Amino acid sequence: MKKLWDKGIPANLQVEQFTTGEDRKLDLQLAAADILGSIAHVRMLGEVGLLSSDESRQLVTTLQQLYPLVTAPGFVLEEGVEDIHSQIELLLTRQLGETGKKVHSGRSRNDQVLIDLKLFFRSEIFSLTEALEPLFRQLIQLAEQHKDQLMPGYTHLQVAMPSSFGLWFGAWAESLSDDMESLLAAFRLVNKNPLGSAAGYGSSFPLNRQLTTDLLAFDSLHYNVINAQMSRGKTEIRVAEALAALGSTLARLAMDMCLYMGQNFGFIRFPDQLTTGSSIMPHKKNPDVWELIRAKGNRLQGLPNSLRLMTTNLPAGYHRDLQLLKEELFPAFTDLKACLEMSLLMLQNIEVQPDLLKDERYRYLFTVEVVNRKVLEGQNFRDAYREVGEAVSNGTFSFEDTLRHTHEGSLGKLMLAEITASFDSKLTAFSAAEIRQRERSLLGTV
Repeated sequence: MKKLWDKGIPANLQVEQFTTGEDRKLDLQLAAADILGSIAHVRMLGEVGLLSSDESRQLVTTLQQLYPLVTAPGFVLEEGVEDIHSQIELLLTRQLGETGKKVHSGRSRNDQVLIDLKLFFRSEIFSLTEALEPLFRQLIQLAEQHKDQLMPGYTHLQVAMPSSFGLWFGAWAESLSDDMESLLAAFRLVNKNPLGSAAGYGSSFPLNRQLTTDLLAFDSLHYNVINAQMSRGKTEIRVAEALAALGSTLARLAMDMCLYMGQNFGFIRFPDQLTTGSSIMPHKKNPDVWELIRAKGNRLQGLPNSLRLMTTNLPAGYHRDLQLLKEELFPAFTDLKACLEMSLLMLQNIEVQPDLLKDERYRYLFTVEVVNRKVLEGQNFRDAYREVGEAVSNGTFSFEDTLRHTHEGSLGKLMLAEITASFDSKLTAFSAAEIRQRERSLLGTV
């Protein structure tokens, strides 16, 4: 099988294996995107007269027929085929002969890879939002369910002020909503069309780049063809930053879970079947799920830097260095989706300990409440603070556990409806349903 770039001189086998790298395996994940991008490209070629209407129709129909084959589990590239782009062109040529060979007119493998990556990243971002949404809603539900159950709040890992399970769960929900901003920023860069940039300097063919933009439901073009090529690397880093933000939230949530499950805290528990044991200590219930989420989340936070180090100071144009970005980024989507799904499973089964603050060890949580009450009664803050501090020091501090938090976002006003509205507005901005409908139309499955 000849390569798309083959000029009749066989490559050194060692060079070929080294430069192909993991592409034959990773490219299987781009199969759906390659079919979509090729259908849009072929339809455009027909519109501008580079293909006859019959040739365009035959190519589109055959590509639509190939879609279930190349996206089916177990599909592999044939021996000697370099990548998914070569495989699909080979399949077209076998069925359509000379017409199949025309599919590559007006495009380079560079912009073919770019369009595939853009469509793949867009699909993966949609999958992430689908995994993220039920986790967010579970946290909101838990926040509402446990809004009146108090727990200690900490600073410097020292007992600090009263908190509540509702406030705690709600904080993680809003953190995920904040992370949607990063995901949305990545989506906006992903959702630009590079097709037609060819090798990075455009084409002398009369291509209609706006048509492929519309067919593939992109928001806009990458207008400048050099910048379209330079978006390779920048796009991956932006996506990695969004994954890292979610990884950070999940890792910190997991750390809280690991702490609060421990016997020295005892704030939460999980059913035995969701924990693991020890080979020699019969009493152990280990938070292995949360520990792995913590580790995977922390690993995700290193992803943007890893991609930056591979792309730092690359000049304009395409460079083979960019191939390695797939090896870092593709598995990260799988890891993050698994972490989101496992976090949801754990939170669907979490149990919280009631009446925690009745324990004498938490009595000093209420020092601020006493200071604030004195201020409300007319005493200046500095004297009230000093008096309460002296009472703590000499062992005469007494407290009442009546809380009077009324401001926005506090124990008495969790703002869960507002947090949910903010999340929903960002979720809608992805327009996933509309874009998927356009993709189904291209595939002829509507």
